[in-house]
Amino acid sequence: MIKRRELIAAVLICSVIVATGQKIKPEVYSMDIKILEKSLGRINAKDAQILPAYNKLINDAEKAMKFGPVSVMEKKNQPPSGNKHDYMSLAPYHWPDPAKPDGLPYIRKDGETNPEVKEYKDKEYLPQLCANVQTLGLAYYFSGEKKYADHAAKLLQVWFLDSATRMNPNFNYAQAVKGVNTGRGAGMIDSRHFVKVMDAIGLIRPSKCWTKQSQEEMKKWVAGFLNWMQTSENGKDELDADNNHGVWYDAQRLALALYIGDSEHARKIVINAADRLDKQMDESGNFPKEMARTNSLHYTAFVMDAFFNIANMAPKAGIDFWTLKTTSGKSLQKGFDVLKPYLAGEKEWTGQQIKTFDFEEGYYLLAVGAKKLKCGNCTESLRQLAAEEFQKLRFNLLY
Repeated sequence: MIKRRELIAAVLICSVIVATGQKIKPEVYSMDIKILEKSLGRINAKDAQILPAYNKLINDAEKAMKFGPVSVMEKKNQPPSGNKHDYMSLAPYHWPDPAKPDGLPYIRKDGETNPEVKEYKDKEYLPQLCANVQTLGLAYYFSGEKKYADHAAKLLQVWFLDSATRMNPNFNYAQAVKGVNTGRGAGMIDSRHFVKVMDAIGLIRPSKCWTKQSQEEMKKWVAGFLNWMQTSENGKDELDADNNHGVWYDAQRLALALYIGDSEHARKIVINAADRLDKQMDESGNFPKEMARTNSLHYTAFVMDAFFNIANMAPKAGIDFWTLKTTSGKSLQKGFDVLKPYLAGEKEWTGQQIKTFDFEEGYYLLAVGAKKLKCGNCTESLRQLAAEEFQKLRFNLLY
């Protein structure tokens, strides 16, 4: 078993002291550092209620140690630019047209994923990379084990920074539709996982594994990607998206803006997200654009997931999004109150849902709803859904 850090104990092997003699502190954006500190104290005190979640995290981190490094250079498919450093993926719900000899242009089948998508390794690797880096960052924070920060830094270095393997800071060729375009604004949904990366970097920053140079180079990369998001045609298309895509666009650019320290821009992004909430939610607390999808419960939970991420980050921009009410009376509380009974299995969803809903998709909303929206029975609902796995859930460490 991984040895735990004692409460006052031992100096971390990977910790670094700055010129002032002060240790660099971890910094997170979509999480609450005070809750992380409280969980760390409980782990050090060997609190039996939290150890199952901690041990599960460490097991996950051991698996993450075996992942990668991976890079955009591994794909066999050549982007239209001829440069493999450019990210590339296919739109998941577009298929060859059986009425055309060459299948072009591709046609849309909402909710049905074309297996050809898996041939484009960038789209497969990116979410795995981001999830594993987040797991490693949390494991380092809670255990103090240098190896987790080491591997997280290595994964980040290869994907984002090394000249031979780095991804160019653009999504010009994301979610292309064959016969229609070489990339589109909707492809930016692929990069929503960057929210996890920003937190992960903040967690490993106190280690020698993530150097001052790494931090500076990563900030430069992030600033470049954020600029691309807000100035490119694909990026501006996604800015105008009036469904979950637009909300995730704001969530990820908020994380990026906070990471590079642009608090003024971050505040503007949160205000824009509030305007989205006002326009995308209807009077009943539903989201018509998501309700129109063939997997409407999934997409309703998905858009709320994006709003919850924004609300978790918004205080760092000086705004309380949890209690915010828009000019027409829309709020996260209203949307969550409508959705919660379906996430908990208390009511049967009446909208279209061509795929069986995975109730784990609602765990994050229930866990955060219990903390931020004063949902009195959300924890119990989560306990019933997760059954014997409840105490192992990572949310016990984070919320």
